[in-house]
Amino acid sequence: MTYDTTLAWTRRGVLAAALAAGIALPGAAFAQQKAVTIALTADAVILDPHAANELSGNIMFYHFYDPLVQRTADLKFEPGLAESWQVVDDTTWVFKLRKGVKFHNGDELKASDVVFTVERLKKALMASLVANIASARAIDDYTVEFKTPKPYAVLHMALAEILIVNEKYAKSVGDEQMGLKPMGTGPYKLAEWVKEDRIALDAFADHWRGKPKIDKVTFKPITNPATRTASLLTGGVDVIQDLSVRDVASVQANNNFKVITRPSLLNLVIAIDTRDKSPTIDLPVNPMKDRRVREAIVRSINVDAIRTVVMNGFATPSDQYVPSSHLGYVPGLDFRKEYPFDLEKARALMKEAGFEKGFTMTLDTTNNRYVNDGAIAQALAGMLSRIGITLNLNLMPRSNFFGYIRVPSDKSSFIMSGWDTPSGDAGNMYSVLMYSRNKKQGYGQANRGAYSNAAFDEWIDKADATADMAKRNEFLQEATKIAVKDIPMIPIHYEQDIYAAKNGVTVVPRMDKFIWAYEMDVK
Repeated sequence: MTYDTTLAWTRRGVLAAALAAGIALPGAAFAQQKAVTIALTADAVILDPHAANELSGNIMFYHFYDPLVQRTADLKFEPGLAESWQVVDDTTWVFKLRKGVKFHNGDELKASDVVFTVERLKKALMASLVANIASARAIDDYTVEFKTPKPYAVLHMALAEILIVNEKYAKSVGDEQMGLKPMGTGPYKLAEWVKEDRIALDAFADHWRGKPKIDKVTFKPITNPATRTASLLTGGVDVIQDLSVRDVASVQANNNFKVITRPSLLNLVIAIDTRDKSPTIDLPVNPMKDRRVREAIVRSINVDAIRTVVMNGFATPSDQYVPSSHLGYVPGLDFRKEYPFDLEKARALMKEAGFEKGFTMTLDTTNNRYVNDGAIAQALAGMLSRIGITLNLNLMPRSNFFGYIRVPSDKSSFIMSGWDTPSGDAGNMYSVLMYSRNKKQGYGQANRGAYSNAAFDEWIDKADATADMAKRNEFLQEATKIAVKDIPMIPIHYEQDIYAAKNGVTVVPRMDKFIWAYEMDVK
């Protein structure tokens, strides 16, 4: 750790000189600070927690800001800025805030900041986060009342996604500066942001949970996997996110480093355009509007080959859209068993649908966001060619990708991206990715294939209108069955999260894939 070592030697020199001169120094003057440098796969696009929803940015947001309800590393929910809450009736929840919580500027957190946050989100890009909040009202400085349009059993879980901002600061600096200079109640303060080079953080000594163990944290975006590994091995960084699957064995063989893995929530999925006419398909009718063509595409994709050859075994083929731990998962329903790899059946379906000669379309995806994303795209192109579909690859850096595919840009026919659901609830995914567009405020905002099924929407509406968790699960399971049958999206696999770190650095791998320095330590 360059910063730590330099600082340590500087302080040793000062201490030695002081002792030689008989000068007494206060203890704080030579207490060694802890520092760590972490390599991420990409830089944040913006540091406004209400203006983006992408992993690199989310990791930063949770350093600067806190939610009312905290999500643990294993996806349990516990009090955060709210010390307690109660359900008053089917549509009324009351949250009690902790007293004495400080923002980075010294202001105390008040209920008015929570109300302002909800109102700000309603007008922001991430409005879907408050789609099930009808109103928020400050009863007093430390009490907030939430009203939901209908009974909503998982409000407390949804609030783990809502990061609270300071009303006075947000109004004084404006939205543009909020994206550049975050200021929250989180465990770290922004020290410096040099875009595409580093984000430097200082520990916030007055954080309500206690001062972080690590004083200085630097996040460096290193998009190339080989460069990330090299930077770790040569001492440029202390921790890396997404160690290349090809480098695992070599890093494990080095006694100075360790490899940490855990199953990921991130499901690599392909959104399929289901509109009458598709922008990259030069045919009068979009072939993928026909369910038989969608099934043919699924049956032509050999997910086991992708896992073995491309991912070197570090992936798990997806059996549904969310894992078995989540509300909405249907036991016994397996996407892979419903549609096993079968080229003969796939070709028969293409012929039956009238597209025996195939067609050409474009796959839009990243080349530096998901593990081996470019190689997976190449594999997909080869697999689909075997049923007559020519797949042109439009690979782009993640800094361009999410703006390119943002609904309603509608430039795409076939999109490969990832989605995780740290809320533990399939409804969080379905309401955003598969609910009909422009039908309900805050819903369908990332429905990239313009899928629309009234029965699917109805089950989501029912799930979002019950205070009974068991019923919500049943309603979401019905939606899952429809989605698996309709195939508006193809689940490919769950990534395996792979981190590497220097010995002496404690890394806590989280199910939501966040790297949270507050949970780390350095010896």
